Amino acid sequence: MARSKIKEAVRISAYFLADTFVIDWPDPDSDVTQSTGLTNENLKAWIASYEADKYSALFHLGFLTRPSEFDAVLDYLHSIAELLIRSLSHQPDIEFSREAVQVDLVHDDIRRLLDELPFGVGMEYVDDEWLRGLWRSLLAVFKADIEPFDGTVARYFAEQNAQINIAGRVFFHLVESQDEPYPFAFMATYSTKPGQSKRAVHTPLKHALKEFDGDEQKLLSLISSVVKAAEKSAFISDLLESGELFAPIKLTIEEAYAFLKDIEIFEDAGILCRVPDWWRKRRAYRLAITVGGQEPSRLGLDAIIGLVPTLRIGDDEISEADLREFLDMSEGLIQYKGQWVEINRKRLATVLDALDKVKAMAGQETLSLADAMRLELNADQLVDADDDSVLVSVSNGEWLRALKDKLVNPDKIEEVAMTDSFQRVLRPYQKTGYHWFSQMAQLGFGACLADDMGLGKTIQLIAYLEYYRLNRGGQSLLVLPASLIGNWQREIERFAPDMPYQILHKSDLKGTEPILIRDDSFLCITTYGMTIRLEALQNRRWDHLILDEAQAIKNPATKQTKAIKSIQAGMRIALTGTPIENRLGDLWSLFDFLNPGLLGTAKEFTDFTKRLSEHASGYEKLRKIIHPFILRRLKTDKRIISDLPDKVEINAYTALSKKQTALYRQLLAQIAEKLETAEGIDRKGLVLASIMKFKQICNHPDHYLGREIFKPEHSGKFEQLREICETIRDKRERVLVFTQFREMTEPLASFLSDVFGRKGLVLHGGTPVKRRREIVEQFNGEHYFPFMVLSLKAGGVGLNLTAANHVVHFDRWWNPAVENQATDRAFRIGQTRNVMVHKFVSNGTIEEKINAMIEDKQKLSGELLNADGENWITEYSNEDLMRLFELGGDEA
Repeated sequence: MARSKIKEAVRISAYFLADTFVIDWPDPDSDVTQSTGLTNENLKAWIASYEADKYSALFHLGFLTRPSEFDAVLDYLHSIAELLIRSLSHQPDIEFSREAVQVDLVHDDIRRLLDELPFGVGMEYVDDEWLRGLWRSLLAVFKADIEPFDGTVARYFAEQNAQINIAGRVFFHLVESQDEPYPFAFMATYSTKPGQSKRAVHTPLKHALKEFDGDEQKLLSLISSVVKAAEKSAFISDLLESGELFAPIKLTIEEAYAFLKDIEIFEDAGILCRVPDWWRKRRAYRLAITVGGQEPSRLGLDAIIGLVPTLRIGDDEISEADLREFLDMSEGLIQYKGQWVEINRKRLATVLDALDKVKAMAGQETLSLADAMRLELNADQLVDADDDSVLVSVSNGEWLRALKDKLVNPDKIEEVAMTDSFQRVLRPYQKTGYHWFSQMAQLGFGACLADDMGLGKTIQLIAYLEYYRLNRGGQSLLVLPASLIGNWQREIERFAPDMPYQILHKSDLKGTEPILIRDDSFLCITTYGMTIRLEALQNRRWDHLILDEAQAIKNPATKQTKAIKSIQAGMRIALTGTPIENRLGDLWSLFDFLNPGLLGTAKEFTDFTKRLSEHASGYEKLRKIIHPFILRRLKTDKRIISDLPDKVEINAYTALSKKQTALYRQLLAQIAEKLETAEGIDRKGLVLASIMKFKQICNHPDHYLGREIFKPEHSGKFEQLREICETIRDKRERVLVFTQFREMTEPLASFLSDVFGRKGLVLHGGTPVKRRREIVEQFNGEHYFPFMVLSLKAGGVGLNLTAANHVVHFDRWWNPAVENQATDRAFRIGQTRNVMVHKFVSNGTIEEKINAMIEDKQKLSGELLNADGENWITEYSNEDLMRLFELGGDEA
C-alpha cells in the first residue's frame, strides 16, 4: 500500500473546545498495521488511554516522536506536551522536588504558541488562559505519575523515552568580566541538598571532590554528563583532562566563543548552561523590510507602494558598510556599540545577498500591495539558507499599518447611512458588516463575510447592495446553490422590496424559452451549475460578483470554479458560514477568487503550507495577511451572544425537484377529481390522506412512492439539509433532525452518514426505553455523534439533548406547540450555546401557504394553534382547499 493512502486511512485529528480539546480517533480495526510507527495495537492502546484520561494520554504522547499520522491541531497539542516534558527535564532540582516541582508556562512560550496556533476547529478558544489551563492539567499528570514512582526521575523519563536526558546536577556558567585580556569567566557548579533543607543549593564543582572523597562511584555518577559532553567537545575535554574544570577560570574571547558554539552539545548531555542573554537571543543578523510607509496614488491590491530595507543586529540598526566590513574580520566575537556580536561569514553573506535582492525590488518601483503582502508570507524565501540566525522580517509602514488596523477592527470604520428603502433594523454587529462592505468596495478589495450560521450574512449584504443600487446603480451577479434560491427571494422581497432582481435558472422559465439577462435587473441570481452553461455571464463586467456558500469553489481544478473565476467584476464577495481556515488548500482557492495573487500561485502556497510543519510561526503570518479581507463573527463571541436571542428560528425554503413537481401536480389533479363527489367522513379522510401525501412528496419522491432508493438529488429538502449539515460538520457541531414519519428516519440517517462521514443515531417509537437512555448518553457524550434523527412524537418530549445546538424540522406538524416541544430537546436548561432552528418549507406548496398562515397571527384563529394535527383543514371548502393545495409561485 502506498504511504499516502496509509496516511489518509489512519489520519488522527483533534479540535479545540472552550476549555479542553478532543482527539478524533480512527477506527482501530482499520488496516493500519503497515503504517510506519503505528499498529492496530498501538492505536487501540492510545484510544484506551485517552478514554481513561485525555490529559494523561496527551502527556505520554509527548514522549513520542511526533507521528506523521497526526493532523496540524494534534501536532500542536503534542508540541505543548513536548514543551512541558522538555521543561521538566531541564529542571535542575527535579530529583529533589519530584511531585512538588513548579514549572510555569513563560510569557515568551505563550506568545510563540499563539503565533504557531494552526487553523482548525475551535481555534478561537485558544488564548493565554486556555494554554495555561492545558499546561496545568498536563503538569498534574506528571505529578500524579511521579509521586508513587519507586525510582529516580531520570529512570521515570528513561522508561518513557530513553533519548531524553534529565538535567544532571552539573551547571556550566559563562559570565562577562572586566579583565581586558580575559573578558569572560567560566565556572562549573553542581546542585546539592545540604542536611534537611528542602531546596537544593549550587556550589562550585571543586567541592564535589571533597564531598565524594573516597566514593569514586558517586563522583563519576555526578560528572557522567560532563564525561558525555567531553566526547564531542574538545573545549570541555581539555578542561576535564587538565583538571581546570573543577575551579573557576578566565577565558579569552576565542575560548569563550569555543564554549558558546558547543552549548547544544552540553545541553544534550544534560548539563544546564547559564550564559549571557545576548547569546541566547543570538544577536541575529536581520534584514528588516518596511512596506507601505506612504499612501499610494490609487487604491487596490495592484496599487504601487514603497519599500525600505534596513539591516539590523538584534534590535540595533547597522549600516551596510559596517556589515560588509565584518566580512573582512576573523570569525568569532567582537564588540559592536557596546554589545558582543558573533562574526559568521556565511550568515553575513546570506543577509547581504538578501539585501541586494530587496534593493533590486525597491529600485524597480513596481511592488504592488499584493506583492508586499506575499512578501510578508514568504520573506524567509529571500534567504538561501536554513540558518535561523539570519532573519528577514517584513513590517508595515505608517499608511499600511493604519489601513490594516481599520480593516481588522471594523468597529473603527466610518459609518454609512442606511437607505430608507431597506426594511430592517440591523443589529449592531450587522451594521458593522454593512459598513465593512462599503469600506472594502471603496478600497477595491475582495471581501469574505464568514459569520457563523444564523448571524445574518444575507441581511448584511442585501443592506449594502440596496445602498449601492440607490447610489451607484449598475448590475450585480449572485451565485448560489439551487437550494437557496427561495431563501434569497424571500429575503430580498421582505427587506429590499424595491430591488429589481432576476432568477437566471431553468426552474424560473416556462417551456423552452432561453435565459436572457434583463438590463433592468439590478441583481441577477443564478446557481453554481449554471455558471458553466450560461455563456452570457461572461459577456459583461458586473459591479459585484457574489458567491453564497462560497466553499463550493474550494476545488480550483473544477470547470465550475474556473468558470466562476473567469467572470469579470468590479468587486468580488464571498459568503460562507464554514470555517474556511480548516483546510488551507480551500483557503487558497477562495482567495484566488477574491483577491487573485494575494497568496501567490497554487504551487507557491502549497510550498508554504509544507513548510508549516517545520516553521509553525507561518500560521501567524498567514492570519495577518488574510484577516483584513475576512470578517468573521462567532456565536461564541460574548459581544455577539449578548446581541442575539438564545434561540434563532429560520425558515429554510426548498425548491422541488422536477420529479417532485411532476408527482405534486399529478396528485393535485387526482384530488380535484375526487373532491367533486366525496362527502362527509369520506371527504375528511380524502383531505387528510391528501395532506399526508403532499408532505411525502415534499420530503422525497421515494417516500411517496414507497421506494427505498432516496437519491438526494431528487429532493430539494435533502439538498438543503446537505448545505446546512456541511457547515455543522465543519464546525464540529451537532444537530437534531425531526420528522413526523418513522419511515423517513432511516433514509435520513443514511444520507446524513454520508454528509458527515460517520454514523449518527436514530430514535423513533420502536426504540426500546433502555436503548433510548443509551442513545441520549451517547449523543451527549464526548464521542462525536454529529446527528440524531428523531420521529416527532417519540423524540418530542422528555429527552435532554443539549449537546446539539442545531434543530431541523424536516417536515412540519403545523402545530407550533408540538414543534416547540421538539425544539426544547436542545433548547433547555444546560444548553450553553445559541440554538439554531431550521424549519423546512417547500416553495409554492401547501407547506409554504400554511407556514405563512401560522406566521401571520392576524389570519390565525386560536383554534388553529391548538388543533389536533391537520383536522382544521378539512373544514375548508373545495375551492379553498384547491387554492391551498395548488402549486404556486416559482414552482407553478
